[in-house]
Amino acid sequence: MATWVLSECGLRPLPRLIPKPRTGLLSNNRSSVKLPLGVVNKKIESVGSRDLNQVWFNGAAVSDKRIRSKDWGLKVSVPLQVATLDGEEEEEKVNGFMKNSDFDPSAPPPFGLADIRAAIPKHCWVKNTWKSMSYVLRDVVVVFGLAATAAALNNWIVWPLYWAAQGTMFWALFVLGHDCGHGSFSNNHKLNSVVGHILHSSILVPYNGWRISHRTHHQNHGHVENDESWHPLPEKIYKNLDAATKSLRFTVPFPLLAYPFYLWSRSPGKSGSHYDPNSDLFVPNERKDIITSTACWTAMVALLVGLSCTIGPMQVLKLYGVPYWIFVMWLDFVTYLHHHGHDEKLPWYRGKAWSYLRGGLTTIDRDYGWINNIHHDIGTHVIHHLFPQIPHYNLIEATEAAKPVLGKYYREPKKSGPIPFHLVDTLVESLKKDHYVSDTGDILFYQTDPQIAGTSQEKSA
Repeated sequence: MATWVLSECGLRPLPRLIPKPRTGLLSNNRSSVKLPLGVVNKKIESVGSRDLNQVWFNGAAVSDKRIRSKDWGLKVSVPLQVATLDGEEEEEKVNGFMKNSDFDPSAPPPFGLADIRAAIPKHCWVKNTWKSMSYVLRDVVVVFGLAATAAALNNWIVWPLYWAAQGTMFWALFVLGHDCGHGSFSNNHKLNSVVGHILHSSILVPYNGWRISHRTHHQNHGHVENDESWHPLPEKIYKNLDAATKSLRFTVPFPLLAYPFYLWSRSPGKSGSHYDPNSDLFVPNERKDIITSTACWTAMVALLVGLSCTIGPMQVLKLYGVPYWIFVMWLDFVTYLHHHGHDEKLPWYRGKAWSYLRGGLTTIDRDYGWINNIHHDIGTHVIHHLFPQIPHYNLIEATEAAKPVLGKYYREPKKSGPIPFHLVDTLVESLKKDHYVSDTGDILFYQTDPQIAGTSQEKSA
């Protein structure tokens, strides 16, 4: 089953490794030899691609067939708490780490993807097509209801309220189309494609172009070079940016308006377009998909032009144009904060240090208050990134079930009021300090450009 999950994510299966004991390893003479968990992790990591069927015991390579033959139940004793010489009790451990000690989020986790999957109830994986369609019906009714009400009242007191509400609903439509792209909407590929095209084209997103690049994002999350969305810039690329580009990238509100430009030309250092079937983003057999989604996007633009000629461009701007940009701001706001802005710096990887699991564990859950239900619990992002096949309406339960396995690798989101105003400060602080990563090394953390940070502090003073 774990192999199927990994194949759905587009990855090769990981080698089968034994669960690591919490307090130590055994030698061949049946006596207990305790090694720090970090040492064990490094030993296993050092195997690399030379022999994926071996792990290291006391400095010697041992095949995993021999390991599986060990009777661990008879030879290993793992007390929850151990009395010290002073009579004090040792602190409780969480996944092999002391609960109240310093925790290194870049350390290889003492659990595997299969362990997390096994903790999630089976029913969380079940896709209910009718339930998914009910969310679409709900959101579409609200969208048309808001538009009809605003057009009927046509009051400048009402319009700002309408823009905020309708922009949020456009964002909700995007999330449902996002589920279609992952295949978590239903088991019917054609239904997913039709619904995804309708929802995303209605908010000027090229469905297939986005779907394919977003798949790349999930397959390479946390990788400096290979990730697709909101990945850090290597220092060399960052240093070559002109001052205007740096300012736009790190000064609110400009990063919140980036999405349409990203669709056209991707991020700095990368080339291609989500609308171009010949783009580097796509392989030749995906070109027809790109032509289809670009044609749907073009049809939506033509519809808006036709409406402008019928009801006037100002009315289209008020009913559609302003909510569209509110939606763009929601999208950039949410997607950025799912990968940035934690109180403690989180790692990014490259080379042999990266793995699908380690990259996925750097994502962050967020609480959006009343908006959680409106945008379909997209804030439960860690489990979604690891297992994108889980429908959005099961993500909360799946996350709760996985927490005991994840331990400190899961970061509880700060509780929000009805509206997540606290996350605005989180965004601003991150943009002040998270600017680039080193060109060398395999485990990296964001570095700060003093000039950008100084400029931001002067503006906020």
